[in-house]
Amino acid sequence: MASTSFSTPSRTGTTTAGSYASQLPIVDLSAADRGPQARRLLHAQLHSAAHDVGFFQLVGHGVTEAETRALTSAMHAFFALPEADRLALDNINSPHFRGYTRTGDERTGGARDWRDQLDIGAEHPARVPAPWEAPYWWLEGPNQWPAALPELRTAALHWIERLSGVAERLLHELLASIGAPADFYDDIFGPHAHPQLKLVRYPGSSGEGDDQGVGAHKDYGFLTLLLQDQVGGLQVQREDGRFHDVPPLPGAFVVNLGELLEVATNGYLLATNHRVVSPPGATERFSVPFFYNPRLDARIAPLEFPHARTAPGVTADPANPLFAEYGRNALKGKLRAHPLVAARHHAELLLHPELHPEAHPQARPEARSDGQPVMSA
Repeated sequence: MASTSFSTPSRTGTTTAGSYASQLPIVDLSAADRGPQARRLLHAQLHSAAHDVGFFQLVGHGVTEAETRALTSAMHAFFALPEADRLALDNINSPHFRGYTRTGDERTGGARDWRDQLDIGAEHPARVPAPWEAPYWWLEGPNQWPAALPELRTAALHWIERLSGVAERLLHELLASIGAPADFYDDIFGPHAHPQLKLVRYPGSSGEGDDQGVGAHKDYGFLTLLLQDQVGGLQVQREDGRFHDVPPLPGAFVVNLGELLEVATNGYLLATNHRVVSPPGATERFSVPFFYNPRLDARIAPLEFPHARTAPGVTADPANPLFAEYGRNALKGKLRAHPLVAARHHAELLLHPELHPEAHPQARPEARSDGQPVMSA
């Protein structure tokens, strides 16, 4: 096992990490507390990063090395457990899509992702939606924890709470940076928000000629804050259409915007394609993506901001309809990414044309005449 620390490889068909064009903007969130001039500069940087790139490195976030070490130590201990202990938490046993996913069992773009992971969310009692309730309420439920590692539960739930606070502050500053009310979306978050956390290991090359750690995709929520180690492999698609390496920056979170923010601003803010290339040989890579998501039943209102008239619109993807209720997007993503869980617990939902449009090509929505995507009700 190759040793990794948290704090760049280049692949065929990409620009190297050393190229100026490949570098992501660096945003210091602590500037918000250093007076009006520093905050104005922060807003200018956030505005540019979110409008032009959709990705940036976040420093000055206040998360300490001790907090990070508590989580990453527990994560490494989890992946060092015997396989039987990890499989005892197999997510195929959870109708709520919580727990351990074996290497190769998750899908992106229909192809397998060569990684294993532990999916964690806010702790809730098991919920079985009534016939008249939306099926996305299946996504609320308990996590699965290894009995041998009580410290993992403590560190992971602390991380969710801690990063929810960082993300809330960041979203406020981001909205303010484009002239929108900072608290515009506060009502759809709060104590009933639906944050998600993944503890991810990329075990190296599959040895079968492909290098898809995670296939190219956009995140469907609001904000993602990623902690990555020093191995590298994350790549972001830039304006030239090519995927560029994201060099690890010690102490920083890699932040990207989700599709709901792009839709809410009619394309003014960008959700950007990204992927992970498997590390070579037997090298392991570890990462911790945190997803800042609203309540499952939240309906995403269009953002009111001065630049709305210059927004270019959102490119419609008929195979990936976006819904006004966040929970429908989340459930669609889970059904696609975890086919074994879907088949075992939610076979009837796989027949739903809106949630699984690739299986129902005749039901795929068309773009509107003005080129805007169809946002289903």
